[in-house]
Parts: sequence; structure tokens; C-alpha cells
Amino acid sequence: MASLYSLCLSKQQLFGILLILTFFSSSSAKRCYRSIISFGDSLADTGNWVILLQQNKPTPAFPPFGGTYFNRPTGRCCDGRLIVDFFAQKLGLPLVPPYFRDANCSNCRKFQKGVNFAVVGATALDNAYLARKGIINELTNVSLGVQLGLLKTLLPSLCSSSSACNEFLNNSLILMGEIGGNEFNLAFIQGISSEVIGGLVPEVIKAISAAIEELIELGAMTFVVPGTIPLGCLPVLLTRFRTSNKQAYDRYGCLIWLNDFAHYYNEYLKKELESMRRLHPRINIIYADYYQASMPLYLSPRSFGFKSTLTACCGGEGPYNVNVTLSCGDPGTKSCDDPSSYVNWDGAHFTDEAHRVISNGLLDGSCTIPRFEFPSCAS
Repeated sequence: MASLYSLCLSKQQLFGILLILTFFSSSSAKRCYRSIISFGDSLADTGNWVILLQQNKPTPAFPPFGGTYFNRPTGRCCDGRLIVDFFAQKLGLPLVPPYFRDANCSNCRKFQKGVNFAVVGATALDNAYLARKGIINELTNVSLGVQLGLLKTLLPSLCSSSSACNEFLNNSLILMGEIGGNEFNLAFIQGISSEVIGGLVPEVIKAISAAIEELIELGAMTFVVPGTIPLGCLPVLLTRFRTSNKQAYDRYGCLIWLNDFAHYYNEYLKKELESMRRLHPRINIIYADYYQASMPLYLSPRSFGFKSTLTACCGGEGPYNVNVTLSCGDPGTKSCDDPSSYVNWDGAHFTDEAHRVISNGLLDGSCTIPRFEFPSCAS
């Protein structure tokens, strides 16, 4: 397994200078955090979307979602745990509860050890801005800016003074997503021009960096900022953009142009975070390389016990088991017998087992920049 993560480690060598720049901040890594504050979209949502849509519950509210680990649906877009869950377990913290479970704060103490603002379909940019670009998001209107506003509203209920809130955030791990991927997925599917999509990249990253700056002002010290995953390996996008042109695919069956775009976005994000580290040398700003942490699943799946990489465990039909008019859990769809042998759960999201493998590459520091080994605080 270690050799498979060498492609993450080779990236580290290219960023050796960053280890020097962040020496003092990274030296504080070996401590246990008191809470996790999570922002993001469906890759991090632990139940908010399902709560928001109680009148018309979406499919993650029903089986087979959640069946592998929780033995029931929890609102996660997975058969079990997400990356944020593995982070919480590593740090010895409770699984991070969704904010909208108690948005009125009738019992705010439950958020003292973590709170999750991530919502399925969330974007880094506001829906109104996206609409002006011709991109329509009908899933949710809880953008990163809205999520940050919810945290600011919640803070006075968690801490008694500004100094106490500063200390609370200082001792919290801030998970910034993944966020921003939905802008591009929607744009690709809706046929938005490459010029518009390319122009969105700096805007998305600007929104993420602005949110980090606000949180630093409030007292936050440690940020985990994920890049995007290998988009060209997602069954839902492989289905949408299926082509008879064999040259469009790499040797593993992923669409090259989508993965090239993911690379472009991730490189842009890494450069922005590098700039932010120079501005804030005592702040831990950690790039979580979701792309490289995911790639071993496709490069050597059998090493991890996977039998299927590009076919969804839960879906409908076709070569990728994805029906674009039906979602996992809808009548007419079916789930595989052994989700742990599949990389992908529902066409757009990883399985519990895939999340476990990806999380290992992040938590041991081999797929983070700078290298940041998270402490094991589990009792």
C-alpha cells in the first residue's frame, strides 16, 4: 500500500520549500482537536440535505443508503461513512452531526465537538452568480457563503465571548469541503462553453480562499482544503459523455479530458493555498489531495480488494450501471451484493470502503501538502 501512495509522496518532494515555510505551523500538528467544523457538498454532507427536504425526501433518506456501516440511511450519499467520518474517528471525536438537525439550537451542546454545514449540491459560488453564467442549480441554495454565515450565527451559542469563540475555533479542525465541484459538474452536463467553465475556476478558488480568510479572522488555525476527485472516473460522467472514440479514455477507462480538467483545477487551488501560507505562516493550511489519494483505487484495485472500479454498486443499467433518469434507491434500481468490492457507490460517490482507503492516504500525511500526519486521538 505504501508504494501505491508513492505518487502522492512524489508530489511532496516538489513542494519541499513549503515544508520550510510552514515548519512552525506544522509543528503544532501533533495535538488533538476538540471539534471538526465541516463545510462542503455531498462528499461531506452527513444528513443536512435530507433534513432540508423533509417534505419530499430524496433517495439518501432510504435504503440501501447507509446499509454497510450504519445499518440504516443517515442522509449520507454512501453505503456507509464519508471522509469526514474517518477524520472524526481518527481524532477520537463523535461523528460530525448535521447543522440542520438542530438549526434552532435547542441543544447546542451537541455541536461543541463538531458541526457539519455541508449540503448535497452545494457550490462555492452563490446560485445567483451561477445563473448569470447560465448554470442552474436546482438541488440546493446553501452555498459556501451561506454555510459560513450559518457558522457565524451559531458561534454565540457555542461560546460566551469573542475570545472564547476564538479559542474554540483555534482548537477546531476546519474541513473546507470538498466544495466547488458542483459548479463544474453542472456546467459540463448543461453544455456550458469551455470559456465560461475555465473562467469559473479562479472564481471558485477565490470564494474558498475568502472563506478561509474570514475563518482565520475569527480564530481558526487549522484548515484541510480538499482538491477535486478524478472526475473522468465517475460512472455518472462516463455515462453522460460516453463516446466510441477510444482515444478519449486512458488505460483505466477514465475520460482523459475530465481528469485533465480536474488536474487543472487542483493545480490552481494548490498555488492559491501556497500563496495563503506565505501570508499566514503560523496557520496550518493543508491541501488534501483527494485526486491522488483516489488514484490507487483505479491503478491497482485488486490490492485493496476491489473488483469493480468504474461501475456503480447501486444504480440502473448500462455499462456503468447508471441510469441518468433514475437514482440509487429509486424503484427500478438495484444494489450490488458486496459494496466493499466496489469503488463507486451510486455513480457519483465513493463507497464506505473506498472512503476508508482514500482517508488513509490523507490521514497519514502521504497525500497532503504540506505533509501533515493527523494525530490518533481515539480512546
